[in-house]
Amino acid sequence: MKKLSKIFLIIWLIILNPVIVNSAEILQIKSSNTILVGDQNRNLTIGLFCVDVNENDEIEATNLLKSEFPRGSKVKIKPFGFKENILIAKVFNIKGTKEMAELLVANNLSSEICPS
Repeated sequence: MKKLSKIFLIIWLIILNPVIVNSAEILQIKSSNTILVGDQNRNLTIGLFCVDVNENDEIEATNLLKSEFPRGSKVKIKPFGFKENILIAKVFNIKGTKEMAELLVANNLSSEICPS
């Protein structure tokens, strides 16, 4: 009975856990707080969580994001909700070492509008 349950567990894990994981990638950085990401079959517009960029810094902030997260960069998304049909999320590089909103705050291009 134990052997049968172990075999069933292994088969269950193989079927339910895909071997190949497709991550999202940057398709376009539209502005300092709106990006377009996609995977193999869908695109998603994302608003950055807790970002408030001054109008004077908009171009510089957008260029910084484009240089740090170029088109095709693999990213991880941590969603926080929806606002006006746009997913609000934190966006990290695939290694998890950079986050878009933190990058803007660190370069004094955005004020953090959310409590810590």
